[in-house]
Amino acid sequence: MISSDYIIGLVDGEGSFYVRINTDLKRRNKIEFKFSVKLRHQDKEILLQLQQFFGCGNVYLQKDNRPNHTDCYRFEVNKKEDIFNIIIPFFEKNYPKIESRKRDFELFAKIAKLSNQTEVDFKEIQNLKQQIHWGLAQYGKSVC
Repeated sequence: MISSDYIIGLVDGEGSFYVRINTDLKRRNKIEFKFSVKLRHQDKEILLQLQQFFGCGNVYLQKDNRPNHTDCYRFEVNKKEDIFNIIIPFFEKNYPKIESRKRDFELFAKIAKLSNQTEVDFKEIQNLKQQIHWGLAQYGKSVC
């Protein structure tokens, strides 16, 4: 079984905390959350161990047809109950060490808490969401 410290190192290097604000009025979930770790296809076993550790999520193949890229596997948790009851509590006890990843998690957790309020302030959530992955902003890019 992998350790909490190993998971933190893995997430520092290859993890992502992602928030999507859904504007489709037909969709029930207006705010969607995703935690993921992506590794080369040779390292699938580590992702399966991650899935076993958390007791949730899925591991799936992510094909990549770009030149000089290889297929990868991704461990992904996007079920709201698992995000709120497993992923956020784990990372509140075991913060990422890299400052940018720690900041992304803190924003992710803050948005999650705001989304659970009776009256959801979508403007505030959108503002916080734009701050996630702040390193990309200086290049005029964002993670949608």
